[in-house]
Order: sequence, then structure tokens, then C-alpha cells
Amino acid sequence: MALSETDTASGNQNSFVYVVAGLAALNGLLFGFDTGVISGAMLYIKDTFDITVLFGQSIHPSLVEGVIVSGAMVGAIVGAALGGRLADRLGRRRLILIGAVVFFVGSLIMAIAPTTEVLIVGRILDGVGVGFASVVGPLYISEIAPPKIRGSLVALNQLTITSGILIAYIVNYAFSSGGEWRWMLGLGMVPAAILFIGMLFMPESPRWLYEHGDEETARDVLSRIRTEGQIDAELREITETIQSETGGLRDLFQPWIVPMLVVGSGLAIFQQVTGINAVMYYAPRILESTGFGDTNSILATVAIGVVNVIMTAVAVALIDRTGRRPLLLTGLAGMTATLGIAGLVYYLPGLSGGLGVLATGSLMLYVAFFAIGLGPAFWLLISEIYPMEVRGIAMGVVTVLNWAANLLVSLTFLRLVDIISESGTFWLYGILSLIALVFCYRLVPETKGRSLEEIEADLRNTAIGTDPGETDRTDAVQTDD
Repeated sequence: MALSETDTASGNQNSFVYVVAGLAALNGLLFGFDTGVISGAMLYIKDTFDITVLFGQSIHPSLVEGVIVSGAMVGAIVGAALGGRLADRLGRRRLILIGAVVFFVGSLIMAIAPTTEVLIVGRILDGVGVGFASVVGPLYISEIAPPKIRGSLVALNQLTITSGILIAYIVNYAFSSGGEWRWMLGLGMVPAAILFIGMLFMPESPRWLYEHGDEETARDVLSRIRTEGQIDAELREITETIQSETGGLRDLFQPWIVPMLVVGSGLAIFQQVTGINAVMYYAPRILESTGFGDTNSILATVAIGVVNVIMTAVAVALIDRTGRRPLLLTGLAGMTATLGIAGLVYYLPGLSGGLGVLATGSLMLYVAFFAIGLGPAFWLLISEIYPMEVRGIAMGVVTVLNWAANLLVSLTFLRLVDIISESGTFWLYGILSLIALVFCYRLVPETKGRSLEEIEADLRNTAIGTDPGETDRTDAVQTDD
């Protein structure tokens, strides 16, 4: 059967949307590469620099190692704190370009760093670029994507994060035989350059353009990503939301927005304190205790990275079919169980042989459950549940919390292991995963299939005077398939 002109036009527009979203999702690749590459590089940095001294002061080496790893988190907190406002003022596309440049410069500085202190400066700059990317990537994609495929396209950002982690692990393994950590860190310049060049040819968000008075350009962009009949309807929805909002930081604390601010903040914190980046940053270090050497522990992290990518791809395929909540709750239940198993395995004496394989397998399953639920669901939901005028600010606030929790985990993991052992640390993360499961079951809404304006209207109408603990949030924004 021949396709109608409408079907053909819709197909062409969807193709363009996929191209734009795919390129914007390279923000996630920077995020993931930075997360994964330091785990392997740290095994060899300590052979180049004296990590018992920092700024002329004698410091415990595990603390210096934590500072090097967490330098990116400090930068990311700054980038996320600025990113929300900059995304609203400068535009989504411009901020992506700025973030790519900052990341490129940070990677270059790390590659040529003559001292530990300069290396940390490069890590911080890299982190600023990642902070920008973590705010603006999902935001830009959510405002470009049609409602029916928005979930999978925003989740594509998480897929590129996991792909970036996997690429970093492969890079680490490729250069592990010579301990060439400068190449490991410096190769981050490549995806940054690709992102910058590609975004030069991409459009600005039509929502941002229309909000800032450029209706003609907004219509032109929409004509490339929507059918003719959808353009006026979408512009009317955007106009209605703009007229009802003032857009200041204090507007985040309006009674009808506060419940979603709580949801976003909770998701931001739980995504990190349940331990995912302790595994990502320190995977080789964790696996060394199973009897693996440096090279083999890095190779084992490649397998973890492969699982991460595969399960994130599964989430991308399912999230617009099953909805956000089912994947989120399933993932958290699995994380709780696998962390319990990991803690038990590490509690038993002698991790070599079969127990070593079981320890590695439990970590792989933990990463798999994170990848199918809390990993993509957090970034997707925070790009959906806030009103347009404060969406950038709100995403900036919760992303700052996310990076602050990330910083806390990266700084405390090694000390927790010293104090309560690997098993106690994994059990602690398991308890926090269980608390996160209860939190999400009680408070997190379903947003599948709705336009951003429809989600906002539903939340505005249902949140005022409603106790989230007594109301099924799923019903508040559930849609017909």
C-alpha cells in the first residue's frame, strides 16, 4: 500500500527529529566518558604523581584519589547550578556548544597535566562541561521530541551515557598495558569536538524561540519536526503555558509545583546514593579484591559496561510502551536484591574462584537493574514534570542535587569500605535502594504519552491541596494509549 503525503511528511519529520535528538544525546556521551575513564586512569596516575601530597600538604592517598575522582563532580555542581539559568537565557543549543568547548579544554589540560593539582583543575573543567550537558541534553531533546516518542528519545540520552562509559572502559583497556593514562583522559576531546561541530547545524528549541518572541523561527523549526496540523496546536499550548507563568526561582515553590520539586529532588539524590557511581568510578578497584590484576579488572569492567548499554537499550525500547513507573519500580526492586547479594558475597571469606565470579555477576545484575529503571527514568522525568518557564531552572536545581549526591558517594566510598567493609557498604546502598523504591511507589507520577503542556495542566489541576501520600499519582497524569 502506498504511503500518503501525510505519512511521508511525518516520516521525514521523525527522521529529522531522530537526527537532532541523536546528536544532542552526545551530551550524554561526554557525561558517560568522563564517568568511566577515570576508573581505569586512576590505577596508573598514582604511578606518575605522588598522591600522598596535595598543594604541598601531606594527605592520605585514598583522600587524594577521592579528590581527583570527585573533581569532576565539583565542576558538575557548578555547571548544573549555572546550566539551568543559562539554558533559559542563552538558549539550549548555545549552551550545548559552550559545554562542548569547556569539556574539550578540560580534557586537553588533563592530558598534558604536569602535576596532580593541574590534573584536578582539568577534572573540574571537564565537570563543568558535564554539568552543562546533564541539564541541557535531556531538556533540549524533550522540547524537540513529539509526545509519542519523547520517552525513548530522552532515554536515548541515558543510552549515550552508558555508551560513553563503555567506550571509556574500552579505551582504558586499550591503553592499560602501557599505563598510558594521559591518552585515556585526552581522548575525551574527540566526542566534544564532534558534538560542537554537529550542533552548529542543529536548530534551537522551538519552545525556547517562541518564549523569547521569535515566532517565525519557531514555526520554521516546528515545520521540520511536526506535521502542518500539529504546529498551530502546539504553539497554542505553549502560549497558554507562557501566559500563566512568571518564571522566577521562587516560582519553584508554588504549591502546585512543590510536589514535583520533591519528586525530582528525591530521584536526583536516590539515583546517586544507591551506589551506581561508586561501582562506575571504582569498578577496577572493587574487582581487584576478587583476585583480578589491573588489566583483568579493567577487562571485567568492560563486561559491566556492555551490560549497562544493553539494558539501557532495552529501557529505551520499552519506556514509551510500558511507561516510566513500571521500569522504575522493577529496577529499584532488582537493585535492592542484587546489592543484598553482593554484600553477602563480600562478607564471605575468600573472594577468589567461584565467589569472585559471583561477586562480579551480582555487580553486573545491579548495573542492569539500574540501567533499566532509575538510570533513564530520572533524566526523563525531570525533563517532563516542570512547567516550561521554569523548566531549565528546575532541572538545574535537581541536577545540582544529583551531582552533590554523586560527589558525596565518590568521596565517601573508599572511607566507607575502610570503616564498614565492602559488604557493609553494599548493604547500606541496598537499604537506600529499598527506601527509594517506597518513595517512587508513593510519589512518582506516570507521564507516558502526554505532551509537556498536558502534563503541566494535569499537575496544576491535581496537585493543589493534594497529599501525594494519599493520592495515586499514576491516576493524576495517566493517559490512554
